Amino acid sequence: MTASLAEVRWPITTARLTLRRLVEQDLEATWSYRRLPEVSEWITAAPEDFETYKTQFLESGKIDRDIAVEIETAQGPRLIGTVMLYVKDAWGQREVVEQAKSVEAELGWSFNPQFTGQGYATEAVSEVLRICFEDLKLRRVVAECFTANVPSFNLMERVGMRRESHQKASGLHRSGQWLDGYSYAILKDEWAQRRRP
Repeated sequence: MTASLAEVRWPITTARLTLRRLVEQDLEATWSYRRLPEVSEWITAAPEDFETYKTQFLESGKIDRDIAVEIETAQGPRLIGTVMLYVKDAWGQREVVEQAKSVEAELGWSFNPQFTGQGYATEAVSEVLRICFEDLKLRRVVAECFTANVPSFNLMERVGMRRESHQKASGLHRSGQWLDGYSYAILKDEWAQRRRP
């Protein structure tokens, strides 16, 4: 059976956050910060207008993989970021390939810079790791970024992921430059060990 976000009981609350499935009506809120230069510098696509953003987002299937992160304000809930959780197959030799299906996830994220430096991203990604390992029963979670995206790899390290590789000139940035990248991962056993008192 394929692990799916549909199997999780939403919404999920943490000490300060509510995590829920992203819906199409959230796209304007995500566009409001994803179009900012300090965010669009690192995300996969940086369209110039909302209609293009909406079309690309819906066609990519991200609406089915993204988790909305909200805080409670005096005016009610406010979306401050999203965490992508993409369940995928691990590599396996032909004789055991079925056992490698839907056993790992790739994470990605974007947060409104107005809310950085307050631990919200760490809290959200930590909870998504719990979802991966406890609710979805996955065995491994990975994440990647350009080496110049210091806040992103710092977040990976804060939540217990370890750097597995440093790839030289591995990704083409929209600036036209080939940039170095980092790959991070955490296994279920490693995550469980960190949670023990």
